[in-house]
Amino acid sequence: MAMAQAGQGAIGPALAELAQAIALAPRGEYRAQLARLQILTRQDGAAAQTLADAETDLPDDALSRDTMGCVYARLGDHAASLPHFAFAVETAPEVSDYRYNLAAALGFLGKVDEAEEVIEALLARVPGDARAHHLLAGLRKVSPQGNHVARLGQVLGQARDPRDRLLLGYALAKEQDDLGEGGAAMAQLLATNGEYRARLPYDFATVDAANFDAIEAAWPRLAARSVTGASDEAPIFVIGMPRTGTTLVDRILSSHPQVESAGELQAMPLAVKRAAGTRTRTVLDPETIVSAASADLAAIGHDYLARARHHRRREGARFIDKFPGNFQYAGFIAQALPQARIVCLRRHPMDTVLSNFRNLFAISSRYYDYSYDLIDIARYYARFHRLMAFWQEALPGRILEVSYEALVADQEGESRRLLAHCGLEWDAACLDFHRNAAPVSTPSAAQVRRPIYRDALARWKRHEEALAPVAAFFAAEGIAIA
Repeated sequence: MAMAQAGQGAIGPALAELAQAIALAPRGEYRAQLARLQILTRQDGAAAQTLADAETDLPDDALSRDTMGCVYARLGDHAASLPHFAFAVETAPEVSDYRYNLAAALGFLGKVDEAEEVIEALLARVPGDARAHHLLAGLRKVSPQGNHVARLGQVLGQARDPRDRLLLGYALAKEQDDLGEGGAAMAQLLATNGEYRARLPYDFATVDAANFDAIEAAWPRLAARSVTGASDEAPIFVIGMPRTGTTLVDRILSSHPQVESAGELQAMPLAVKRAAGTRTRTVLDPETIVSAASADLAAIGHDYLARARHHRRREGARFIDKFPGNFQYAGFIAQALPQARIVCLRRHPMDTVLSNFRNLFAISSRYYDYSYDLIDIARYYARFHRLMAFWQEALPGRILEVSYEALVADQEGESRRLLAHCGLEWDAACLDFHRNAAPVSTPSAAQVRRPIYRDALARWKRHEEALAPVAAFFAAEGIAIA
């Protein structure tokens, strides 16, 4: 009954039926499905406890173990997910989804050779699996002696599904770029993104611009609120546009012995949404921003910490939340968590646009709909740029802006400044961030396992012709690119 209800979207009744099933027979299979529905409804703490219960009586079927692995992955515990994915593949080797999940977990943990082996085994069974091709392309920088360009071109030529074509197009462009074929890579990206963007009902003015407007308009009311009973915990928020060095800074900070990374959390957006009490379909929208500005701010902070707790692994350590999009919540963070430290990454405007265009984010998330068109990204950047200037004036001293270019040029100097802002003593381990063994589940996974490099500086100049409309837009907006 629970599975039938869940299949029809009736999650509340399904949760109740599963609880009853477990009361009658506390089998690991039932607990695995309960954990899945709990994580689906953002009950991370309950899901973690359900997994712990399931571990005491493990199910022996592949689906349940893969489900447990997926919930662990959603909680950011990729090491815990690995044995469950491995069991699922061993038990049901014909199911490609299980192989994909195992390969992704291996990649997050830096086990690149093993991940490649699993993906190739998957592709031997399902040669057209677009997700697998995309995952494989992102595992490492390819070389003339070892790449998949010819195969990707062939599979892309046969693909008809829009999502498959998007994944394959990005994979092909990435490998072409690795091989120094920048012109071909950009042409492929323009074609791939243009094809996909044409299908999206996205309009910058009515979606993202409306949110930026609401954030700025709501600040006076938010700033005027008195906050009592706020937590004295001091989480570290790493914010900014995606693909601007946020993962690099996360790795530098989490290499400090007193700090751990909790990954990219949705805890603050969800805490604000809950406090707002709005029933709109999106987590962030003008109605939610306006309503949350009148909510109990201390309660938002405590709710945030409760949600984040289930993504933390080390008792007593400071933790980092590196969800870049928290730049839109900086006002709530500053008020709800007075001791929080906020670091914002800044990167050259043109490189920011290009890096957002070159990297495929979560396809199912409407948050990234701006990223498939160069001018949409430029518009988004312009409002981000304006909002950060707004926060610097509204929250003097609370947000440290770190330039990606400055960090590359003076790693130690910028790292010392970063640690000082976060209230941390200097530790030389932060210079060896690439030795940090913690999992990475962002597109930067391969890059942050290398020492700091200069390859990505001024990358936009290789594509000046394609980016000319962006340069003209920034000139009209008064945003310097020289």
